[in-house]
Amino acid sequence: MSTINRFEDIEAWQTARELTKTVYQLTSSGALAGDSALQDQMRRAAVSIMSNIAEGFESRTNALFVELLGRAKGSSGELRAQFYIAHDAGYISPAQLQSFRDQCEKCSSQISRLLTYLKSLPNYKRAGSSSPASSVSNVPTFKRP
Repeated sequence: MSTINRFEDIEAWQTARELTKTVYQLTSSGALAGDSALQDQMRRAAVSIMSNIAEGFESRTNALFVELLGRAKGSSGELRAQFYIAHDAGYISPAQLQSFRDQCEKCSSQISRLLTYLKSLPNYKRAGSSSPASSVSNVPTFKRP
């Protein structure tokens, strides 16, 4: 089991970063570039996923981390819905929709695993403190400064 020392080490954050890069590339050209409202909303949702994971990790309490991961998961669902809007408006193909949807679902699943782990800690103790091993397998431990 690995130890996570920085939010950049969290797989869900890494996936969210890739997703954000994809959204910015997608919305910078083509038909989506001309729909400023949808473009802005998609970018905000993608950035929110990354930002909430980072903010939660840096918060230094697992209770707040859980809250912010919930928000990140919600933003992942919001972005997935916006990909459907982009598809229905004719901005992206069915294949693109499937790919983007899969990326959002991957990120959401990774966030869910983090939530499960954090909720398994007794009293949502501060990560890095001594606590019994989690019953969740293949989930890293967290060590914060």
